[in-house]
Amino acid sequence: MKEMDEIADVFKLLGDKNRLMIVAMLKEKELCVCEIVELLNTSQPNISQHMRKLKDGGLVKESKKGQWVYYSLSIENKPLVVEILKQLPSQKDKIQSIICEDIDCCN
Repeated sequence: MKEMDEIADVFKLLGDKNRLMIVAMLKEKELCVCEIVELLNTSQPNISQHMRKLKDGGLVKESKKGQWVYYSLSIENKPLVVEILKQLPSQKDKIQSIICEDIDCCN
């Protein structure tokens, strides 16, 4: 029963389009909050709330670099999430677009 609860929790987390997009983007590379805000065209508090839920759910981890917080996936022990990510469309082009726009929020 505990395993089913854990699977249900993962599906709840990934059932939100923004969180699913965040996970898909983090599959490509570690990102700063300001980059995620830019990519999803939403507010920083909104992204912070999604990141807290993903972190609490054990899907992402954070690291500080100077004053900025960077997020990356933490799914090594979550084979279900790994399999789900294989089905998601690549977000490389979207991420590349903000790099090309020279977003300077965290550099």
